[in-house]
Amino acid sequence: MTTGDTISGRQLLARSLKQQGMDFMFGVVGFPVTEVAMEAQKAGIRYIGMRNEQSASYAAQAASYLTGRPQGCLVVSGPGVIHGLSGLANAQSNRWPMILLGGASAIDQNGMGAFQEENQVAAATPFTKYAHSIERTERIPFYVQQAVKHALHGIPGATYLDLPDDVLANEIPLSEVVDEPTVPEPIRTPVAQENIDATLATLKSAESPLVIVGKGMAWARAEDEVREFIEKTQLPFLPTPMGKGVIPDDHPLSVAPARTQALQGADVIVLLGARMNWILHFGQSPRYREDLKVIQLDPSAEDIGTNVPAAVALVGDGKAVMGQVNKALEADPWQYPEETAWRTSLDSVAEKNVGISATMMADDSTPMNYYRVLKEVRDTMPKDAIIVGEGANTMDIGRTILDNFEPRTRLDAGTYGTMGVGLGFAIAGCVVHPDRRTVAVQGDAAFGFSGMEVETACRHNLPLTVVVINNNGIGGGVAELKEGTPPPVGVFLPEARYEKVMEAFGGRTYYVENPDELEPALTAANTGEGPALVHIRIDPRAGRKPQKYNWHS
Repeated sequence: MTTGDTISGRQLLARSLKQQGMDFMFGVVGFPVTEVAMEAQKAGIRYIGMRNEQSASYAAQAASYLTGRPQGCLVVSGPGVIHGLSGLANAQSNRWPMILLGGASAIDQNGMGAFQEENQVAAATPFTKYAHSIERTERIPFYVQQAVKHALHGIPGATYLDLPDDVLANEIPLSEVVDEPTVPEPIRTPVAQENIDATLATLKSAESPLVIVGKGMAWARAEDEVREFIEKTQLPFLPTPMGKGVIPDDHPLSVAPARTQALQGADVIVLLGARMNWILHFGQSPRYREDLKVIQLDPSAEDIGTNVPAAVALVGDGKAVMGQVNKALEADPWQYPEETAWRTSLDSVAEKNVGISATMMADDSTPMNYYRVLKEVRDTMPKDAIIVGEGANTMDIGRTILDNFEPRTRLDAGTYGTMGVGLGFAIAGCVVHPDRRTVAVQGDAAFGFSGMEVETACRHNLPLTVVVINNNGIGGGVAELKEGTPPPVGVFLPEARYEKVMEAFGGRTYYVENPDELEPALTAANTGEGPALVHIRIDPRAGRKPQKYNWHS
């Protein structure tokens, strides 16, 4: 509160966060942060009260990724901060910015066993780029600026600010407040021309080149430059899960249906904003050739050459560097030949795999398989939808069927492989893009992590469709439980009716068991107002299409 010429810590905090570009704050209020949320609303920050701190922390990082500025998660002291640590870890792994704002007991009670007292800065430090306690009210603008700068600049990541109760409640003269400058957008660093020349020379020597487009290019807002590069060179490309949409999935040069063939056969890979981690099988044999050469673009010098030495290192900003590459191609045009054995092999494998998937998508048997369901999900969702994928088979098969046509329209478990992100991510998609439909496609296990957040969606009347694909368990369940026998591990209630959760809060609901019910239910869910949930029951033993290699499973 302000009285005359004074300002409270809570108000100064909200004002500073807004000045630094925070538009959204997700959280769970309580001691000592309820008034912080109220002041944030007054300052023009949209506060979304969530049902769980984990979901709030996931929403904050997804909103940060979608907007390009660090957004906030507000939690209470002690257990609230501990619950929020999951979001910090996930954001760090994904290289997404966010700020966790944790209430804390008063400084003058430190060590006395205060209510929910915890060494929160120490707890947050392993999962952040920057963690600090605000020790005096007048220092709030400085620490907010530091948190934003560390989250946004360099390699994006998570930051934490500790908010002691007495610092928030204290009022100081306005004359003592020193506002800090707004943190500017990160500098887009280019690379030396010799690295650009080496890139093109290496590409020209390739017999079977491949471009891998990662979510780092989506974060860098480099979609125009990447698309121009692909068009100029006519190189085949493969997106990573959240690299989908940087170039539209229906682009003729996409070789996603021949992913294994593309990875195993490439002699030169241009790795754009992706890492050779578990998602890309570490770049190791037998998934890749022993003589593979990698041209790696990454803003982090430390990540260049991890698992596979880089033949050419492009350490810089994705948008700036790809602009340099395109400029060099304008001066000295080069295009990969239209007819090669490499293209023919990729096209052949892609055609075969598309045919297998098409057969499974056309299967009208009951209970249904994943492919039949996901085909209808694909065909009924808006083309500009924000797609959230969560679950094991649901997410993995969904990546191959659900198309993205624009950048930053795919959110899923990401680098950390985190389950539980689904509805937090989906709520972020809704509030950042209220003019679009967000479609969260989840397995029943995934929905269980954060299902109560459908109340949040109903309370705010968000444009959200939740699709629960129910196979009765983690990795599959059983048709019925045997009386007198303990349920198998990972098996859930076969008769569960997940749509009733949404119904309880006034959202629209649909229950589907048969193929002919899919299209009407999904179309109605996506075209109506506000939140909807479509519960689709499938074969408990449904799985992926046959795999050539057992390590695919």
